[in-house]
Amino acid sequence: MKKPDPAGALAGVRVFVAEDEFHVLQLMETMLAELGCTVCDSVATVTAELTRAAATEAEVAVLDVNLRGKAIFPVARLLLGRGIPVVFSTGYGVAGIEAEWKNCPVIQKPFPIERLEEALKRLMSK
Repeated sequence: MKKPDPAGALAGVRVFVAEDEFHVLQLMETMLAELGCTVCDSVATVTAELTRAAATEAEVAVLDVNLRGKAIFPVARLLLGRGIPVVFSTGYGVAGIEAEWKNCPVIQKPFPIERLEEALKRLMSK
């Protein structure tokens, strides 16, 4: 297993995170820190996320597809409209993502840090 490089390509990248499961959010924040990223916003509801997404200074977003029973796609549209690329994080896998979002990376929970790193690097290279 490859060790993440906190001084590598993702060092200092500002990340917007949407996750409604507290322990999953903690794990994701730990992984992002190990990759050298900074979590600049984290939210647990679509309503809060719409407000924060309009003002965030994130460079990339990692979005749980379903936040407390509500689809995250309106937030994804807002972020993409602002030029902030998104990675979808979901227990449903690619099957839970509508065709409209096929160009966005999808990582299926639970995922290793390497999968998160790969998805973020893919977005940052565009």
